[in-house]
Amino acid sequence: MVWFSCKTNPIFVFNFSRQSIICFQCKRQNFEFMNFSMKAVLVLGLIGLNLVWNNVLQAQNTITTAVPFLLISPDTRANGMGEANVAIADNANAMFWNPAGLGYQRGFDVSLTHTNWLPAFNADLFYDNVSAKYHLPGYGTFALGITYLNLGESEYTDDKGQSKGIFKSYEFAVAIAYGVRIHRFLAVGTSIRYIHSSLTPSSVKVGQEEGSGKGSSISFDMAAMFRPVFKGYLADRLSLGINISNIGPKMTYFDEAQADPLPTNLKFGAAFRAYNDDFNKLTVALDFNKLLVKRNDDGDAEGVLSAMFSSWGDGFETINVGLGAEYWYGRPSLFAIRGGYFYEDPDYGGREYWTFGVGVRVFKFGVDFSYLSALEEDHPLDGTVRFSLAYYVPTAGLR
Repeated sequence: MVWFSCKTNPIFVFNFSRQSIICFQCKRQNFEFMNFSMKAVLVLGLIGLNLVWNNVLQAQNTITTAVPFLLISPDTRANGMGEANVAIADNANAMFWNPAGLGYQRGFDVSLTHTNWLPAFNADLFYDNVSAKYHLPGYGTFALGITYLNLGESEYTDDKGQSKGIFKSYEFAVAIAYGVRIHRFLAVGTSIRYIHSSLTPSSVKVGQEEGSGKGSSISFDMAAMFRPVFKGYLADRLSLGINISNIGPKMTYFDEAQADPLPTNLKFGAAFRAYNDDFNKLTVALDFNKLLVKRNDDGDAEGVLSAMFSSWGDGFETINVGLGAEYWYGRPSLFAIRGGYFYEDPDYGGREYWTFGVGVRVFKFGVDFSYLSALEEDHPLDGTVRFSLAYYVPTAGLR
């Protein structure tokens, strides 16, 4: 079983055993494939599927990309806040939200996150991430992150339906990030990552063409964080962040003509410490996200630089909104309660859900838990639970 993107999260599921494809957000359509060679299904389905489905679902304004797992948040804390974190980014997971946030951090911390992904499918899909950061005095703060998505096992069959074996599908990315403070109120940062997608294990020939269900690419991020300096009540309360992530060449599995764009994404937002005393801290955050991806009338993706500008022609409906709040109690911070709301226009995926979370810090160790409750009944993301363990060193920031 393998998934593809109908927007910014994986919601296309290709079920090999049933030779079918299901989109759980675009009216849950289920189209059966003809009974022909499973090798052709594997290659054409896995490699050309995004282009085909972009045309089928064009009326629903869907945006398709390769490796959409790069848009899955690795941060349980932010997940509990409606995925609003680009202007906070004050731990090792800043390399995902906003690498510039590393510039305001000191010390060392590491975070481990595990998620059973798309639990409604009951398909043993899971997502793991490890992120670590270290401050090097006089140079800035560096971070390392590894993300792995298990796509489960699938079965090879021939044109007669006879089993030819089992294979595993997976995707992973390895990233390094750097952030540095260049002014009292401004930090900049960047990340670079290697991406690998393994959907099928070996080369397959279809007609006169031969390729495999494997692809690799690289991408980088550009980010900034602005913390204006005020006096009095506003001192150290407001933060603004922006990050353009996953800038890079298209992902090619079969041939360049069928290459799909990376999920280049713009995040921008603000965070505000609404209340702050020795024992109580309340932070609210608001994020906006937009995919900078554009396809022409033939379904071919534009180049990454061109799409950064032309994608705005799709209108502001393509912008997702995340709103969240976090309350900490203790001196130092000991216990947190979080809540949030995420909204996506119905014509561009229609994800809408509430999020909830809690966190505990004991000495320098932390545990975070989050839960997602979708507003749409039987939504595949409904009930998603994330769990993180962290070795945490307090840093300068909104916490």
